[in-house]
Amino acid sequence: MNDRKTDTSGIGWQPSVDEYMSFISVEKGLSATTLEAYSSDLLEFMDFAIKNGLNSPTDVATSHVMAWLKILKENGISARSATRKLSSLRGFFRYLVLEGIISASPTSVISNPRTGRPLPTVLNVQEVERLITQPQGPSPLGIRDRAILECLYSCGLRASEAVNLLMNQIDLRSGFIRIVGKGNKERIVPLGEEAALWLEKYIKTGRPRLLNKRNSHYCFIGKTGRPISRQRLWQIIKHYAIKAGITRDVYPHVLRHSFATHLLEGGADLRAVQMLLGHSDISTTQVYTHLDMSHLRRVHRQFHPRP
Repeated sequence: MNDRKTDTSGIGWQPSVDEYMSFISVEKGLSATTLEAYSSDLLEFMDFAIKNGLNSPTDVATSHVMAWLKILKENGISARSATRKLSSLRGFFRYLVLEGIISASPTSVISNPRTGRPLPTVLNVQEVERLITQPQGPSPLGIRDRAILECLYSCGLRASEAVNLLMNQIDLRSGFIRIVGKGNKERIVPLGEEAALWLEKYIKTGRPRLLNKRNSHYCFIGKTGRPISRQRLWQIIKHYAIKAGITRDVYPHVLRHSFATHLLEGGADLRAVQMLLGHSDISTTQVYTHLDMSHLRRVHRQFHPRP
C-alpha cells in the first residue's frame, strides 16, 4: 500500500482503470484474454458511471452498483455474465482500497446474482434408442461404436471414463464394470443386458481385428490399436446423432444425463443414482430431480381428469 493523500476526490476514471490494469497485468500474470475481459467490464461500468454524473471512482456508492446490475438484468444479461462483471468491479475497487484511494469498496456488501444450475440436455427414450442403434454392419468399428454407445447410456459413463476403460475393469461374467472416476474414486456399475451383449461381441470379434496382433490394456481402441481420444468419442456421437435425425447438440455427457433422468423417471432412488454416477455430493445429483419433476408434471397434465 502506498501513502497517497486521502483527498482523492479529483481522481479520474481512465487513469485509475489504466493503473489497475497495469497492476493486475504485472502482479497476477493474467492472460491477454482475461485482461481484455476485465478491461471491457470496467469500461462498461465507467461509461454507466459518467452518464450518471459519477466523474470519479470515489463518487461510487453501493446503490450505484446495484442500479448498474439492475440495468444489466433488464438488458437480458445472464446471471453468470453479470457475476463475472461484478467480479471485475470488485477487484478494481479492492485495488483502490489497498492504494488508499477509497476507504471501503461499494461492492463489499453486494451478493452475486443468482445463477442457478442450468438443466442438462436430455434425450428421450426414443431418441436414445435411435442414436444407439445407428451403428450398422459387421465391421469392427461399427461393433465398437455400438458397444461404446450402449455402455455410455447403460452405465452413465463420463467421456474420460469411457476412453480410459481398461480390460481388467470389465467383468462380463458378473455383468459389472469397475469405473475409476474423478479424483481416482472407484465405483462398481452394472451393465445392462444389451450393453453386456455388445461389449462381449466387441471384445471377442471387433477388438481383436482392430488390434491386429498388437497389445493394449484399453478397451475401446481405433484402427491403429491405440485408445480412442475424447475428441474422437465426441465425433462418433455427433456423427450418429446426425444420422439419427436428432437436431439438438449431442455429446457424451448427454447420454450420462439421459441415463440419470430415465432412472429417476422410472422410480429409482436418488441415493442409488448418486452412487451410479459417482457424485460425491448428492446436491450434484439433485439437478436431475428438476427434470424428473417436469416429466411428472407432463404425466399429470396428460392423464389427470382435471389437469
